Amino acid sequence: MLEVLAGHEVVDLGTDTDAERIDYPEKAREIGEAVLGGEAERGVLVCGSGVGASVAACKLPGIRAAVCHDVYSAHQGVEHDDMNVLCLGSEVVGPALARDLITTFLAARFDGGERYLKRLKMIQDLERAMSSA
Repeated sequence: MLEVLAGHEVVDLGTDTDAERIDYPEKAREIGEAVLGGEAERGVLVCGSGVGASVAACKLPGIRAAVCHDVYSAHQGVEHDDMNVLCLGSEVVGPALARDLITTFLAARFDGGERYLKRLKMIQDLERAMSSA
């Protein structure tokens, strides 16, 4: 799939074997740390449905992850919500759709409009409030 990511340097934190089971919360942490630490601009996280990966990734302050199984959500999540982690379900999407979703996600840019910035600040305020609770 590297040809789909042309123009993007890939930081591969995944696995290429199913010989050892890897739990998605561990990968969510690794990807979140890479994004938050500036090693990666965005991340793609895969689990069976994409749901568990999304739940785990969203526990990291500053990570805005979502399950996307359609191209509209893949670009709109970036444009309006500054989504920085795309979660995919390997049991839900096939290789061709996954390629389209990743390409769309990487090509999208945050709109930066006033209402979107206001909402991002509200999310950051929620994160701060909950971390001190």
